[in-house]
Amino acid sequence: MSTTAPSRPLPSVVQVGLSRTGLEVKQFFREKEQLIFTFFFPIIFLAIFSAVFSGTDFADGVDAATYFTPGMIASGIFLTSFQSLAITIAMERDEDLLKRLRGTPMSPQSYFIGKIGLVLVTSIAQFGLLLAIAGLLLGVDIPSSPDRWLNFLWIFVLGTASGSVLGIAFSVVPKSGKAASAVVTPVVLLLQFISGVYFVYSSLPAWMRSVSEVFPLKWLAQGMRSVFLPDGFEASEPGGSWQLGTGAIVLSVWLVVGLVVAQRVFRWTRRDAG
Repeated sequence: MSTTAPSRPLPSVVQVGLSRTGLEVKQFFREKEQLIFTFFFPIIFLAIFSAVFSGTDFADGVDAATYFTPGMIASGIFLTSFQSLAITIAMERDEDLLKRLRGTPMSPQSYFIGKIGLVLVTSIAQFGLLLAIAGLLLGVDIPSSPDRWLNFLWIFVLGTASGSVLGIAFSVVPKSGKAASAVVTPVVLLLQFISGVYFVYSSLPAWMRSVSEVFPLKWLAQGMRSVFLPDGFEASEPGGSWQLGTGAIVLSVWLVVGLVVAQRVFRWTRRDAG
């Protein structure tokens, strides 16, 4: 009498996504050029701004290194999430990598989980390295209050998640993988300039601040300032406060909108493939 081996249940969407995350992380750390750009770009800019504005007192005894650290953390999150995903997914689609993945049982949701998992891992590593250099070499005071680190946690998670889904959605905009960097990078640079990453946010023109309030990077940078700058600096913000509640709402709205749009517009194949 023959017996049939019991069939194993298929892995869930989350299980496949987590497995995909491991593969994505291994591939990322094998790309030395991308690794160097991702980890050292914010650090290099922080060092440059700290040197250029050395001796400048921004308010409440805040020096240049301390002021620009939150902006560089926010910028780093946006680079590893929005910019990185928008460019790499467009390139993977152009190289027919996504077309091959389409032939597997993996769902788009598992693919999204893999990409977001990659962003979380790289963002945490980048943040740790930037904070170590800022604290050890540039004299930036690291917060010790649990409340501040709790704020950092939800700001980091919301910022990473919203940037990731927006990057996935925006990856359909470039017509080809070769054009992806030329299309995505100017958008990121523009948002960095108007969101208080490269300049003191309160010194920007009012109309520019109004435009930046629509986008997530402004709220991500302001939220990080609430974590790393002293309480007295809050009065220097245009609204007179950190506006963490408003920031949470804006980031959450972008997360939901990005997720819905990404689900609707994501393509496994190039446009000319039908």
